[in-house]
Amino acid sequence: MSKKKSKQKQKAKTAPASTLKGKLEVTRSGMGYVVMESGGDVLVRPGDFNTALNGDTVRVKVIRENPRSGKKEGKITEVVVRKQTEFIGHLQLSTNYAFFVPDTDKPMPDIYIPLTAINGAKHKDRVVARLVKWDRDDKKPVGEVVSVMQPEDENDAAMKELLAQAGFPLSWPQEVQEEAARLPDVLDSTEISKRRDCRDILTFTIDPVDAKDFDDALSIRSLPNGQYEIGVHIADVSYYVHPGTELDEEAYKRATSVYLPDRVNPMLPEHISNMLCSLRPNEDKFTFSAIFQMNNKGEVKQYWLGRTVIHSDHRFTYEDAQAIIETQEGKYSDEILLLNNIAQKLRKKRFSKGAINFSSQEVRFKLDEKGKPVGIVVKESKEAHQLIEEFMLLANRTVAENISKIQVNKKAIPFPYRVHDQPDEQKLQPFMEFARKYGHKFNISSPENIAKSFNEMLEAAKGKPEQHVLEQLGIRTMAKAIYTTENIGHYGLAFEHYCHFTSPIRRYPDVLVHRVLASVLEQKPMIDKKMEEKCKHSSERERAAMECERAGNKYKQVEYMRDYLGEVFEGVVSGVASFGFWVETIEHKCEGLVSLLSLSDYDDFRHIENDYSLVGRRSGRTFRMGDKVQIRVIAANLEKRQLDYEWVLAPETKTEKRKKK
Repeated sequence: MSKKKSKQKQKAKTAPASTLKGKLEVTRSGMGYVVMESGGDVLVRPGDFNTALNGDTVRVKVIRENPRSGKKEGKITEVVVRKQTEFIGHLQLSTNYAFFVPDTDKPMPDIYIPLTAINGAKHKDRVVARLVKWDRDDKKPVGEVVSVMQPEDENDAAMKELLAQAGFPLSWPQEVQEEAARLPDVLDSTEISKRRDCRDILTFTIDPVDAKDFDDALSIRSLPNGQYEIGVHIADVSYYVHPGTELDEEAYKRATSVYLPDRVNPMLPEHISNMLCSLRPNEDKFTFSAIFQMNNKGEVKQYWLGRTVIHSDHRFTYEDAQAIIETQEGKYSDEILLLNNIAQKLRKKRFSKGAINFSSQEVRFKLDEKGKPVGIVVKESKEAHQLIEEFMLLANRTVAENISKIQVNKKAIPFPYRVHDQPDEQKLQPFMEFARKYGHKFNISSPENIAKSFNEMLEAAKGKPEQHVLEQLGIRTMAKAIYTTENIGHYGLAFEHYCHFTSPIRRYPDVLVHRVLASVLEQKPMIDKKMEEKCKHSSERERAAMECERAGNKYKQVEYMRDYLGEVFEGVVSGVASFGFWVETIEHKCEGLVSLLSLSDYDDFRHIENDYSLVGRRSGRTFRMGDKVQIRVIAANLEKRQLDYEWVLAPETKTEKRKKK
């Protein structure tokens, strides 16, 4: 045998067994399963967690496999990413030491807290604690108390718990705060000289009334050739937040801001998001801009991308801008009306090319000083919202198109596209059958015709009782938009190229887009080999934020409806399952479950899946998605964020009584 072969054989013998990467899910019993992205899982016993906690991304070494069932068992060898480092629980304080006992239904060890790190907390206080260190040899993790929670502030505790469970930090590490504090408040004159100066051009922002982080501004001026120069100016976060810094690491970890009913958990410290980078009125700001030469038909004749300095002349709320659009009067009304006219043309053109026109309703809670909901407001997308939306879409699409043309060594450069796949045929089939009951037919001969059918259905259903249910179900048939380097286009928007460029204060992929664009404009295209990994992480954090926001809204719904126990409301069936149906109240948009058990006195109901309905075996009575029903509020469980309703048999009308005779 040659020396080379002998060495190879020796190497193979000593090479470590291969490990798999996945996410640890801990059951209530304490057993763990490492779930792989590609499918399948590995059982891990509690003694083999090796400091891993529920939700952590880990590497697991398979130690045995059942040859018949293929079931694997393993030991965790490494924690790759901790999902959660901050927890809510109670402090157990003794003379020489303290322990933090987490409030969780997933078994995890208590955290040892040195007396120097209790931060003024007392015995049995409910606190937020941060995991600081947990070496393999340590029996217990070591932590510190971040803050003490006020026992009377139930709402604050609930919102913090949602964020912590979703893996969003509740506080900023000291080094991140220090880095943010060191950033200069005054714009550097040398840097100003390198940028396109747009400070003399009329510029303004349009944002929600309670917004503090103004990501984007619009500028407009007339050109001698009869066209208009319209600038979309975006906060230049990448000027302040550089790769490899503590700030950047923390922003990447969070990847998104989280918007709860009573607070924002920001991606960047408030000094950056609400001060340095926020495009506040009457202040000079560094921006990254897409500047378009357009005619009044909304046709782009040419565009420019690059770094700028701007000065916002005014801050509009959406309500302010909407009032100008409706009355045609007010500050900068000529410019607002012109921009709105162009935006509506861009919108019309987009839908004519196959974009799907799902309308959106957003529920906002009116809160008292303690965060208790005292009212509910339903916000609808109006022309002022569409004005901003269309120019942001134009900028996002233009940046993506520009980058898609760049190649290095005949290869596209890694870039975080925002993509949306075509509808899934399996999900589409039952929806089409349901839509047919309302007289809507679908042409599925091509993706373009599916989009056209959707738009025809949405237009025909406008203002009808079934509109909301068809929109809801239609959205559910759609794939979820994600970030990826593989550009498959955006089906819902009907764009071949699309990215997120316009919100770098609150989304990390936008920061990545700015960095790649800056490198391309400097003719030194950056090749980030970890871009796809960053895209996956950003998509995962976006989903976690959305679930957290939904849970926050649900908590407020339950809290609000607690005051209406025993009362009867009109609602619409918003979902159907084998164990009951959900109803959303018309007045408050609060969703609760009518369980099958509560219907057993009336009939024995069976679930017809493709009809989204429950049908009584004896009476033939049907509860179908979109049906109007009356319900009584019977339970509001804040801990479970759960509303329980019971169906109320509405009194028969004279017509129904005559039919029976």
